[in-house]
Order: sequence, then C-alpha cells, then structure tokens
Amino acid sequence: MAAAAGQKRDYYEILGVQKNVNPQELKSAFRKVALQYHPDRNPGDQAAEEKFKEASEAYEVLSDPERRARYDRFGHAGAGGAGFEGFGGFQGVNINDIFGDIFGEIFGGGGGRGRGRGGVGRGADLRYNLEISFEEAAFGCRPKVPIPRPKKCEVCSGSGSKSGAPPKQCATCGGVGEVRFTQGFFAVSRACHDCNGTGAVIPDPCSKCKGSGKVPSEEVLEVNIPGGVDNGTRVRLTGMGEPGERGGPPGDLYVTVIVREHPLFQREDNEVFCEVPISFTQAALGAKIDVPTLDGKVKMTIPAGTQSGKVFRLKGKGIPHLHSQQRGDQHVRVMIETPTDLSAKQRELLEKFAELSGEESHPQSKSFFAKVKELFG
Repeated sequence: MAAAAGQKRDYYEILGVQKNVNPQELKSAFRKVALQYHPDRNPGDQAAEEKFKEASEAYEVLSDPERRARYDRFGHAGAGGAGFEGFGGFQGVNINDIFGDIFGEIFGGGGGRGRGRGGVGRGADLRYNLEISFEEAAFGCRPKVPIPRPKKCEVCSGSGSKSGAPPKQCATCGGVGEVRFTQGFFAVSRACHDCNGTGAVIPDPCSKCKGSGKVPSEEVLEVNIPGGVDNGTRVRLTGMGEPGERGGPPGDLYVTVIVREHPLFQREDNEVFCEVPISFTQAALGAKIDVPTLDGKVKMTIPAGTQSGKVFRLKGKGIPHLHSQQRGDQHVRVMIETPTDLSAKQRELLEKFAELSGEESHPQSKSFFAKVKELFG
C-alpha cells in the first residue's frame, strides 16, 4: 500500500522483504533495489534518486540489529537514534564506507582493494575454460594448455622502475589510492586513475614494462585433472595467476572444466546411462550381447522374455568418485527393435507364430485389454 503524502513507507516494504528476513537476504534485496535506482544508471531521474535514497535509508536501519529491533518495536520513531534525521544524515559521507562491497558492482570497488600502499599487491587471479572428453573427465588427464599469463619483467625484476628507485606517493590522491567527488546527495570514491588505485607512482618507469612490472607472455602449463570431475568443476593452480603488482605475490589460476557430450553415454552424478537396441528374437529367446562401457565392450546376459525398456545394472562400470577408487554403476536400458522390410518367408513364419501364440503368450496385452473391457464394457 502506498504511503500518504509526507508519511514514510515501511522499510521492509521498500526493500520488498518480509520481517523475518535474514541478513544475507536483506543484503541481496538491497543490492537489487540499489542497482535498479542508482543515479549513475538513471541520470537526471529525480524519482529514481528518491527511491535510491529511500532504499539506502531502509537498509542502513535494518542492517543494524539494534536499530532494526527498535524499528520493529516503535516504527520510524524508534529507528533514528542520536543524530539520525532521515537520509540527510548521509550528506558528505563516503557511501562505500557505509555499504562496503554492495556498491562494488556500481563503483568498480573501493579503489586499491587488495593492494598495499606503495603499489605492492597480490596479482590478479586468472580463469581458463578447459574442454575435455567424457572419458577424460571420468578417468582424469594431464593436458598441456597455453595460458596467456603476464610474467614478471626481467629488466626491472618486477619493480617497474628503471633505476630500482622506490615508488613515490601519488600527488593526485595523496597516497590513498582513491579520489572522492560529490555526486548529488553523497560523496563517491573511485580508484585514482594516475596511480591505478595503488597510491604510488613510479618516477622513472621501466622502458620495457612501462612501470607495470609485468610483460605479456604465454606459458604452457600441464594441468592435473583428477578422475571423476564433472561439468563446471574448478581446479585451482596456486600461484599461477598474474604476477603481483611491482614485486607482490602472484594470484591463482582457476581452470574450469567443460565436458563434451558423449554419443552413447549420459551421466548423473557417478552413474552412467545408455540405451542398447536388441532384436525381437534376442528378447524372446534370451542372448548374450556386447555392451559398450567406459572400459570397453563387456558381455551382458539378456534373459528370455525380456521386455522393451528393461534396465540392467553393470556394477562398478560408472564414473569414479572424485579422489577415490570407488566407482558408480552403469545402467543399460534395452530397446527392442521391430523388424522392417520382411521377406516373404519371414512374414510367413511370423504369421504362423502369431497364430500359435494367441493371447495367452502376451500377459501384458491380456491384462491391458481386460482392464479396457472392465472400464468401457
């Protein structure tokens, strides 16, 4: 229900949550509303700006357990506390300090996150999508993959400086790694462009790496993929990401496994499923047939009188469990093929078989038609 003019709306209603919402759900709800109405995404839209203010005020209160408790008990009158006068209390305050990583998606992070002052910091993590076969995923493999991975500059030993002189404090941001400017009703902090958020600049940058301490490179790495991985499994290679900023520690490399589809097998957890066609005579008389598995062909017994769709289990022929010697099972569904293009002799024999069989040799059909007769007369 919309609030009357001059009357504040319910905080829970503003964020679209119930009163029993937990902190994580509250945070997610606020992020959704904030991204929708943020002034950067709605330039010149006064209504969107007001809704953003409203949502920010609601989250500022409900994210504080004590203020939320007072609000639940006394409403807006109890939510304020000392110095709280609606959203006006945020004037001139760094919104990133209040809401932390929620606004990382809008502002690009808090400038220099993960980096120490002076420009030294951990290198970025890298991602690589690796496509492998169904069998390689089942039993593991060690492929060699080319990774576009910057390496430490040999000329300056990763310092970024031609002479080896230490970095100097950035004059633009004063060494804090971020610059602040006012936008509308609040102040916004963003990474300093001159020092790239490090808080420091190289006075005499290396001519080879231009002061970054890194140069482009491609490295061939052998990746150990353990048996039992599935689509989307991530393998972490510690320290194989980008080199750190100006001599800092490297990041990690995350290899995401993509498993190609198999023409015969489907997978569900550690179980393997496949369909195998058999002839009418094999189903009626019984037979031993060759069945494909991940280990090659195996013999499987088809009992006489097997019906189409019957599923047989081959123990231990499925996918190995990750980091274990145990394996799942393979499930084989047999499908009876109806013969086509019969010769005159085959047709004659089948007609004779049908004449001799009657209904007694088809218990399922007999049961079905008996039920039809019972229901419809």
